[in-house]
Amino acid sequence: MLTAKQHELIRFIQQKLEETGISPSFEEMKEALDLKSKSGVHRLISALEERGFIRRLPNRARALEVVKLPEDAVTGGARPRAANDAVSAAIAPKAIAPEPANDIIQVPLHGRIAAGAPIEAIEGQSSMPVPAALLGPGEHYALEVSGDSMIEAGIFDGDFALVKRTETARDGEIVVALVDNEEATLKYLRREAGRIRLDPANGAYEPQIYEPHRVKVQGKLAGLLRRYH
Repeated sequence: MLTAKQHELIRFIQQKLEETGISPSFEEMKEALDLKSKSGVHRLISALEERGFIRRLPNRARALEVVKLPEDAVTGGARPRAANDAVSAAIAPKAIAPEPANDIIQVPLHGRIAAGAPIEAIEGQSSMPVPAALLGPGEHYALEVSGDSMIEAGIFDGDFALVKRTETARDGEIVVALVDNEEATLKYLRREAGRIRLDPANGAYEPQIYEPHRVKVQGKLAGLLRRYH
């Protein structure tokens, strides 16, 4: 059996966890229970810990874990949690930490693109799931890399290039370049003496130089996905 104050404290902690995701500070607990000092809060927490309702998290300052709730500890009309449910939270400032960006976005998968000599222009075929955290603002698509001309930039055959759709890029950016409206390639973009130079990242390959009207930027590299077999 818990005392009235112990019941009150564990209900208050659980309420704060449900509302904010973090447990209350010792000052908040003292005020909520109308105690004269924080030492009273410490005694209540120690008693709840001894009875297996609360656990102090090691190596973390002022951190608690609610291991279980008494059957009648219901907050906000909610159904009590199962006895083996655990809710963890550090006693920290009131600001709530942002949720991790783990949403998945389906982006168009436009086939294969050369990281060597240009290949035929890519066309939309399907889509692939990509973590939203890998993409910034704007419209994106994915390409499967074919070839080894960008290996010194960490781009390997079979990688999936995540590309932000754009028609402009700065010198030195890795772009998807469409040559003569027929062939697409992944290269560093350079402007030199009034021409467009598409530079590989592999000493075994030569730069490709074109008149500006022959090259259209289709996007620039935003990220990579790699499968390990």
